[in-house]
Amino acid sequence: MSKPVLCALELSDRETDEKVLTQAAKLADLEGSQLDVLNVLPDFGESWVSGFFEKHHHEKAVKEATRRLSELCDKLLGDERNAKVRHLVATGTAYQEILKVAEKAGSGLIVIGAHKPDLKDYLLGPNAARVIRHSDCSVFVVR
Repeated sequence: MSKPVLCALELSDRETDEKVLTQAAKLADLEGSQLDVLNVLPDFGESWVSGFFEKHHHEKAVKEATRRLSELCDKLLGDERNAKVRHLVATGTAYQEILKVAEKAGSGLIVIGAHKPDLKDYLLGPNAARVIRHSDCSVFVVR
């Protein structure tokens, strides 16, 4: 068995998430690799913004993201395959957390979705571009 495949999902666009997850599962199956599915939540805990959220908001958000990841995997991959998937939720900046999780898991491949870039993306760089630039492993971008 080879290194794990990390599939990063936004959980904001179901159609794109389904394409990305389906591709990641195919690539993991080709190598007999572990499939890890990740969603990154924004971190509001340290800023003044956190005061606008209830005390246990982050815990609820993690629980909800985990549920949604599992539900999507179950729908697309089936119960048996979903039981072997690691559902991960991180908090922070998307590209930084994707890279941290990939390094910690020893991932051999990151599968990430991309959208048509806006003008601001050319100046700032979307998460996919940052992951590609800074990753120590291969990155497969699904459009």
